[in-house]
Amino acid sequence: MKQEDDGLESLVRRRIRALRVAQGWSLDELAGRARLSQSTLSRIENGQRRLALDQLVTLARALDTSLDQLVETASDDVVVSPMIDAAHGLMRWPMRAYPGMSVVRQRMTDPPPDNPAKMRAHPGHEWLVVLSGTAVLLLGNRSVRVEANQAAEFPTMLPHAIGAVGGPCEVLGIFDRDARRGHQRGDGA
Repeated sequence: MKQEDDGLESLVRRRIRALRVAQGWSLDELAGRARLSQSTLSRIENGQRRLALDQLVTLARALDTSLDQLVETASDDVVVSPMIDAAHGLMRWPMRAYPGMSVVRQRMTDPPPDNPAKMRAHPGHEWLVVLSGTAVLLLGNRSVRVEANQAAEFPTMLPHAIGAVGGPCEVLGIFDRDARRGHQRGDGA
C-alpha cells in the first residue's frame, strides 16, 4: 500500500530517481552504493516506503550530492535581476543557492596592465568564460589568451589581471565568497 506523499517527499523521491538515472545506474547499483537493498530503494522511489532521515543521508552521499540539495524546495522566483555597477562597467547577479557566490558580466576594452604591481592576489577561486572577443589573463608570470567560448579557472592567490586584446571583449565571471570580497576591495572586478 502506498504511503501518503506530501509535496516535499514526492519531490525528493523524483530527485533520487532522476539523479540515479542521470548517472546511468540501475536500482541495484545505487542500492549497493547506499548499502540498501534493491527492493527498499525501489519502494522508496515508488512511494511505497516512508523516507527516513538516515536513508536520505546515505542516498545523498551515494548520489554525490548534499542532503540540503536533495531536500531543497523549488523556488517560485527563478529569475534574478542584476545589480548594475556603472562605475566599473559590470553587472552582478547573486546566486541564491550559494550566498557567497556571485556572477559578474563585464565588457572590457583596455588591455591587461603592463605593470605587475597592478596585478592583485587575494584568497578565493575564480572561473570566467569569454562571451565575445579575446581576453588576456595574466596569472603570475604567465600570460594566457582566452578566446570567445573558452573558459579559465584559477585560484585568486596567484597575482592576476585580465584585459581585452584586439578589441573589446565580454567576460562572465563566477567568484566564490573570498574572490568576490577581494575584488570588491580592489578597483573593479
